[in-house]
Amino acid sequence: MRTPELISPRSPRVIAARRLAKRHFRGKERRFIAEGPQAVREAVEHRSGGEPTLTELFTTVEAAERYAEIMDAARAAGARVHYASDAVLADVSQTVTPQGLVGVCRFLDSPFEEILKARPRLVAVLAHVRDPGNAGTVLRCADAAGADAVVLTDASVDLYNPKSVRASVGSLFHLPVAVGVPVEQAVQGLQDADVRILAADGAGDRDLDTELDAGTMGGPTAWIFGNEAWGLPEETRALADAVVRVPIHGKAESLNLATAAAVCLYASARAQRAAGGCRSVTSA
Repeated sequence: MRTPELISPRSPRVIAARRLAKRHFRGKERRFIAEGPQAVREAVEHRSGGEPTLTELFTTVEAAERYAEIMDAARAAGARVHYASDAVLADVSQTVTPQGLVGVCRFLDSPFEEILKARPRLVAVLAHVRDPGNAGTVLRCADAAGADAVVLTDASVDLYNPKSVRASVGSLFHLPVAVGVPVEQAVQGLQDADVRILAADGAGDRDLDTELDAGTMGGPTAWIFGNEAWGLPEETRALADAVVRVPIHGKAESLNLATAAAVCLYASARAQRAAGGCRSVTSA
């Protein structure tokens, strides 16, 4: 079998994909980069606005052989396939050691109104979260806990930052995500949909264990998670129905954002299952 011809590093397709590392061009093109077999596999199966989410795929010859099923699915979905060198993939994906597959995908965020219409029972709201790795990890935690949606406020990091996409490990393609929603609008909309708003804050006047023991967490709940360094501003905490802290039983000074989010989301998911009002977060 003849070895496929590699695309030139100066190809317009490579240049266009490389530009997606910058937020301005991502917004202009409404495209983003998904790197690695897990993310690309999820992108192939996902549809955005009725269209396949994956539009182009850059791959090394070795990766194309190793992930033949992904290649077949990408072609069946109508994606353009380009064979490239490791250097080109590293340039496009902005990673030192790319995993052999880099996809170009359509934006897939959902309108906030559609999330509300679905009557969500568990939502993660990222307010003032600036670190892309943390944003992607919280999205992954929300997916694992069985959340119905994630909302990124207008003061938070870009959902499609390559580091956010990598940190989500494919979860970006699993649940609805709304972006650019003012925190006041997010809270008001969720409250109007009968969702209780809990602000996660280390200085909260309520304790997560106490809330669980009191049986107050079985209903629809949205958790607001704040900035990694300074948490939630007072005006945001004031919007919540309660400000809840994760108890520290040992000598640790605090928990990082993603760890605290995982604890809070799983606590709500378990309480909702116990109340008989939420689907299981584990596989059947």
